[in-house]
Amino acid sequence: MALPVKEQAAYWGLATAVFLIVLWYLGDVLLPFVLGGAIAYFLDPVADRLESWGLSRALATATITIVGILIFVFMALLVIPTLIQQTLLLFETAPQLFRDLQTFLNQRFPAIMDEGSILNQSLAQVGTTIKERGGELLNTALSSVGSLINVLVLFLIVPVVSVYLLLDWDRMIARVDQLLPRDHAPVIRRLAGDIDTTLAGFIRGMGTVCLVLGTYYAIALMLVGLQFGLVVGVIAGLLTFIPYVGAITGGALAIGLALFQFWGEWWWIVAVWAIFQSGQFIEGNFLTPMLVGESVGLHPVWLLLALSVFGSLFGFVGLLVAVPVAAALGVLARFLVDQYFDSRLYRGLAERRDGD
Repeated sequence: MALPVKEQAAYWGLATAVFLIVLWYLGDVLLPFVLGGAIAYFLDPVADRLESWGLSRALATATITIVGILIFVFMALLVIPTLIQQTLLLFETAPQLFRDLQTFLNQRFPAIMDEGSILNQSLAQVGTTIKERGGELLNTALSSVGSLINVLVLFLIVPVVSVYLLLDWDRMIARVDQLLPRDHAPVIRRLAGDIDTTLAGFIRGMGTVCLVLGTYYAIALMLVGLQFGLVVGVIAGLLTFIPYVGAITGGALAIGLALFQFWGEWWWIVAVWAIFQSGQFIEGNFLTPMLVGESVGLHPVWLLLALSVFGSLFGFVGLLVAVPVAAALGVLARFLVDQYFDSRLYRGLAERRDGD
C-alpha cells in the first residue's frame, strides 16, 4: 500500500532540506566532486559513441582521458598564460584607451565634452577605475579560489573523480533506477528523461557552442592582429549561453578596441565586424540548431535568476549546480501545470456538467 500523499511530501521535503544543508556547509569540499560529475556527464555521450564503435567502456574512458590530458597540457602551456597576460595588460591599458576616446569626442563633439560635463568626468574616471579595480579583482578571484581549496589538490581530485564516474556512469544510473519507489518509478523516469533532455540540450549543446564560438573568435581576432583578441574571444564565448549577450558584448568590445588600434585603416575594423557577423550566422543557422535544438526549455531570465540566487547562497558551487537545478525545476513546473490542468481544481464544476 502506497504512503499517503502528505507523508510522501514530508519525506521528499526532508530530502530536499538535507541536500540544501549539505550544499551550504560542505560546498567547498564538494567542489571537486561537482566538477568531476559535470565533466563525466558532459563526456558520457562521447564514451557511448566510442562503445558503439566497438570499444569497451574502460578503453573508451582511457581514450577520453588521454585526449583530455593532452588538451589540458596544451591549455596550461600556451593558452592560459597568454590569456592572463592579455587580461592584465588590458587593465593596464584601459586609462589610455579612455583618454583616447575622450580626445576623439573632444574633437568631434566639443559641445558635450566641456571640462565640467558629466560625460567628460565619467570618462576620465572609468579608465583609472578599471586599472585600479581590474587587477585587484583578478587577483582576488585567483586568491579566493586558492583559499577555497588547494589548486593542486583540485587538479588532482577532479580528473580522478571524472574518470571513475565516467567509467561507472551506466552502472550508477541503473542502480539509481533500482532505488526508485515502484509506484512512482514510471513518472520519475519520464521526468528524469525530460530533465536529461533539457540538460543535454543546454549544458552539452550550449557548452559546445560556447567552446566553438569562443575558439573561432579568439583565433580570428588574433589573426587580424587585434590586441587582446584572445580575451575578447573568451568573453564572447563564455557569454554565448545567454542569447545575444555574448555577441553584443564581445562585438562591442572588439569593435571598440579595433577603432582605437586601426583608426584610419577601415578594412581591419570591417574585418573585426565581419568576424562577429559570420560567427552569429554560423551559430544561428548551424551550431545551435544542430547541437542544441529548439526545445531546450530554459528561458534566459529563468537561467539568470537561478545563477544569481544559487551563486549568492552557495558561492561557486552554487553557480555549478544552478543550471541543473533550474532545468529540473522547469521540468517539474511544467509537470505540475499539466497536472493542474487535469485536476478538478482547474476544471471545477464544468467537468461535471460535461459528464452529465
